[in-house]
Amino acid sequence: MAYQSNGFTALADPTRRAIFERLAQGPTAVGELARELPVSRPAVSQHLKVLKDAGLVIDRHAGTRRIYQLDPDGVGALRAYLDRFWSQSLAAFKAAIEQQQEEVT
Repeated sequence: MAYQSNGFTALADPTRRAIFERLAQGPTAVGELARELPVSRPAVSQHLKVLKDAGLVIDRHAGTRRIYQLDPDGVGALRAYLDRFWSQSLAAFKAAIEQQQEEVT
């Protein structure tokens, strides 16, 4: 649960959410991210550190650049957490409809 909690906390910030959404399009270097956002390169690096600590992004070296991308495991954990609620909601909806149908007949 802490893993998901950290992910949601990290994504609560609009700039980090914008970075996360940009990385969903594909791996990107820090400099490229900074050019696309209204924040400095050091600020982008700090936001990436928070996303990395939350398990949402991973990075690798490519020469002198550091390339970031979404971490499929971290994103998968968030999705699994949310899917539980979706499944519970669908089951509750189904039960309510079935109960309503029984009351009508």
